Amino acid sequence: MIVLPTIVAHRLGRAYGPDSSRAALNRSLERHVDGFETDCCLTADGELVLLHDPLLEFGTTLTGWAHERTATQIRAGRLRQRDGTPSEEHPLLLDELLELAPPGATLQLEVKAHADPELAQRTTRAICDRLAHHPARAHTEILSFFTSACELAAHLGFRTRLIIIADYRPDALVTWARAVGLHGVCVEHFLLSPPLVATLRTSGLSVTTGTVNHPALLTALLPLGLDALTSDTPAELREALAASEALFLAA
Repeated sequence: MIVLPTIVAHRLGRAYGPDSSRAALNRSLERHVDGFETDCCLTADGELVLLHDPLLEFGTTLTGWAHERTATQIRAGRLRQRDGTPSEEHPLLLDELLELAPPGATLQLEVKAHADPELAQRTTRAICDRLAHHPARAHTEILSFFTSACELAAHLGFRTRLIIIADYRPDALVTWARAVGLHGVCVEHFLLSPPLVATLRTSGLSVTTGTVNHPALLTALLPLGLDALTSDTPAELREALAASEALFLAA
């Protein structure tokens, strides 16, 4: 029996609008999407803005770093399209996403801080404080490349997922994960194999992957029984996933 994974809109559905924009979110909401992934940057005044990169030039019409500007200053900028041209969209705050996301939708919130573990921990704490008594907490995961951010989120009682881009020493990874209370890992799809997934799952870890945008990738991924796939084109991937399931059942 094939168990279909949850489909999560990467950067709120970046194929449908600028990264983590209201336009991308609205188009994803028009279709059947199980959840939403986005990146959280801490601002100078302690707010959380949804930007893929804390260096503002990379995704907005602004300059400098997110943690050096206030939320009002960042919200005044415009998000850039994928070709670099300015759009009419302004950066969203985490509070806005919490208002707009459907009740029960999975939220994957990635902590973003450039080469700054201390900022990553402050960002993590701000996210956890914002969600501490929010109904969305039950459906939220905190993601990070920073182990210290994952450790803090787990300590604060949140489901936490480490993002990994190497398959080095999975035995050491699972030992650490058990010790800190990690919920799962997000592994780049090109690294996934039955032995690696088995090692992670045997240790009680949830396994997800991204970013999956081409149906050809599903042939190898679907039999692994992953918990979620992240995609820039979540609606189209869901259609491809349903078609792949039919082929597996017919085989």
